[in-house]
Amino acid sequence: MAKPRVLLADDHSLVLEGFRRILEDQCELVGMVEDGRALLEAAQKVAPDIVILDVSMPLLNGIDAATQLKKVQPSVKVIFVTMHSDADYVRSAFEAGASGYLLKRSAVDELEQAIRAVWAGHTYITPLIAKDLLDVLLTTGSKQPQLKKTLTFRQREVLQLLAEGRTAKDIALRLKISTRTVEFHKAQIMDQLNLRTTAELIKYALTHGVLASS
Repeated sequence: MAKPRVLLADDHSLVLEGFRRILEDQCELVGMVEDGRALLEAAQKVAPDIVILDVSMPLLNGIDAATQLKKVQPSVKVIFVTMHSDADYVRSAFEAGASGYLLKRSAVDELEQAIRAVWAGHTYITPLIAKDLLDVLLTTGSKQPQLKKTLTFRQREVLQLLAEGRTAKDIALRLKISTRTVEFHKAQIMDQLNLRTTAELIKYALTHGVLASS
């Protein structure tokens, strides 16, 4: 049976190396990248069967990267390996098209099992996520993450890059928009989220998993 082609994405090189050692025998590793935008570029080039990624990554967070990836490569399987156990993150991951979700502290023991399950067409969720957390995830009336509910995808892109300390000119070049448009999005973001300072913006981005907290 052919091995799944796996692309790894995490902003910590030691984590990537650890995943590589765990998976090199059972998978064909086709790439390792350290930010969300590099993930999208690499996926387009190598066409992986499975992508393993973190929620919090530089330039483009994992949730938004997975959302964009599934639009252009709907057959790719996505497994999140992250420190975030909150129900909002789990819900957002599966809304973005995830097939698996596990925590970094259990990755050594669970990653191979998660890949086998996902490769076979099943869904994998770590047992470390308590039953009441799953109940929240599966309850349609539960609260949606404020970030996803309030901001557009473009606003989330701008928010993350602003929180990373990038200038309006740099953001404009990366997103291929004008600096005036960047400033417009920034003003809209600050107003919609009731943020007044850069410190508040960074705190918000960290709280909602769009800024890598190394």
